Amino acid sequence: MAADRVTPYRFAPGAAPLLMSIPHVGTAIPAAVEARMTERALMRPDTDWHLDRLYDFASELGIPTLQAVWSRYVVDLNRPPDDAPLYPGRPSTGLFPQQDFAGDPLYLPGSEPDGEERADRLQACWLPYHQRLERELASIRRKHGIAILFDCHSILSEVPRLFEGTLRDFNLGTAHGRACHPGLRPRLAEALGNYGEERLAVDGRFTGGFITRHYGDPDERVHAFQLELSMATYCGELPPWNYEPDKAAEVRPALRAMLEAALAWAREHGP
Repeated sequence: MAADRVTPYRFAPGAAPLLMSIPHVGTAIPAAVEARMTERALMRPDTDWHLDRLYDFASELGIPTLQAVWSRYVVDLNRPPDDAPLYPGRPSTGLFPQQDFAGDPLYLPGSEPDGEERADRLQACWLPYHQRLERELASIRRKHGIAILFDCHSILSEVPRLFEGTLRDFNLGTAHGRACHPGLRPRLAEALGNYGEERLAVDGRFTGGFITRHYGDPDERVHAFQLELSMATYCGELPPWNYEPDKAAEVRPALRAMLEAALAWAREHGP
């Protein structure tokens, strides 16, 4: 990747005690890697499409935002650096995905990245994102005495290889309560549940990935949660995954209410 090095993230500052991370919104893939990928992979089907647009109200709330530039097919920022599985016993795409969510290969036969290339991707893309994430959380905690991390995701409503049936619209994950204060999770769930309790799952199929689990440390006053949002709520679920403003307008109030609930909780529990 040496010839394709760019800043691996975009950061928008804000004064709120909450940092929003969007690790799977990136679409960049180095040209040398694209040349070895399948036609389907080049469509980037597992991208968390349009989340930067869907949550563009975050700036109005003063929320700083960190978002990926590189595609998760280069390196998955929500996986641990040792590539340990998040959900043992279940299908996984891993730190350096070889298959997409449907199980189709990403690379032409014999073109998968070798150990040296993987190490380079980890150093050039994964590490800078996490260093910035860690630095911003530390800065927020110094300023406010508390920090909240929101890890922002979306996924197709149906992915048979990963889960049975149709996913709920709102899938809130807190690592079964370990990643945040026990009082924060019900506040977030209540805010989302006001838009339909039947649309909400809490610590169900998606309990939070590496970012939520690793950075959420309530004892150190850092509280993390993840929302896996069904793409059916705001965009098309077939290529080219177009943003659908009318759908998005219906779901954005729920997302804003969730973040406002998190900010209110932070104000109540700061020093």
